[in-house]
Amino acid sequence: MDIRQRNHVTVLGDAGPTLLYAHGFGCSQDMWRHVTPAFTATHRQVLFDYVGSGQSERQAFDPARYASLDGYAQDLLEVCDALDLKQDVVLIAHSVSCSIGLLASLRRPGLFSRMVLVGPSPCFLNHPPDYHGGFEREDLQGLLSLMDQNFIGWADYLAPVVAGGPADGAVSGELNASFCSTDPETARVFAEATFFADNRADLPRVSVPCLILQHAHDALAPLAVGEYLHRQLKGSRLQVLEVVGHCAHLSAPDLVVAAIREELGRAPLG
Repeated sequence: MDIRQRNHVTVLGDAGPTLLYAHGFGCSQDMWRHVTPAFTATHRQVLFDYVGSGQSERQAFDPARYASLDGYAQDLLEVCDALDLKQDVVLIAHSVSCSIGLLASLRRPGLFSRMVLVGPSPCFLNHPPDYHGGFEREDLQGLLSLMDQNFIGWADYLAPVVAGGPADGAVSGELNASFCSTDPETARVFAEATFFADNRADLPRVSVPCLILQHAHDALAPLAVGEYLHRQLKGSRLQVLEVVGHCAHLSAPDLVVAAIREELGRAPLG
């Protein structure tokens, strides 16, 4: 199987250290288009779509494989293998891809030199009294039920929540279009894998230095989640971006670019 074609792999540039971008649920590699131009002169940049997302090969979707985040972590690792990426890769991940990247780092030690995590959440569910993920189980089950009953209505509801802005705003509109362009069957499987995952127990085992980019006002990943991750991830840094919503790379890309540049300029640990 041609992994490059399956995952619609795009490579920008052929020299310099490698930046690997991983998109969030309901999105595609195109969401990084405001970030990548800042690094074209200095880095080789790799983008891809998970199977079932973007312009990936729909026929490659296996509901059993992609029922958990492990299947998406395997996609990420197979993309690296297809490009012969073995070490010193900087992963730039959004939302659920942060957890996917952490899982990949545990399966392939030495692959990533550092990770930039944009809006990460190891668990979207509340587990009182020690963890506030932002949602009760019935909230997420209701979201999936709406998805089953009215896919367009689900996209109309979720897009402004994720964007943190009005439904007629530019970011909301882009997210809505992206959600609606995804096949409902693959989106449903990815949604359940995303919203019901719990990767909290994996965090203490992660050894890769991480920059956590936390949105200051984020309905999907509250500030408490970023603080929790910072406590659990050894060698991590927490930077709070003054951003409303869950997609700073779309709504405030200059802030994300500046944070990535600063992180890339930091001396490696160890």
